[in-house]
Amino acid sequence: QVQLVESGGGLVQAGGSLRLSCAASGSIFSIASMGWYRQAPGKQRELVAVMSNGGSTNYADSAKGRFTISRDDAKNTVYLQMNSLKPEDTAVYYCRSTRWGYIYWGQGTQVTVSS
Repeated sequence: QVQLVESGGGLVQAGGSLRLSCAASGSIFSIASMGWYRQAPGKQRELVAVMSNGGSTNYADSAKGRFTISRDDAKNTVYLQMNSLKPEDTAVYYCRSTRWGYIYWGQGTQVTVSS
């Protein structure tokens, strides 16, 4: 089992920045990837950014150039730095990890961007 705990969400004005954190615990060895997804009201959950165990990254088009995913292996934590936030970035952001074919989700953290 992998436990994921997100933090760092909040209310920010358009153009502002936030950094989300996701701390992993439990059976964290052999985690294949960690990433961020988001779900806005009435919409499906969508990929924001993901990082493989090898360090390769993949971003949604909406996140490219504004968001950066990174990790601190010593802290078993992955981050999402979000800059130039827009109202359409408003959503619940979820941390996700994959390990041996299993998918684990955090509880989510709310990000609200006001215009």
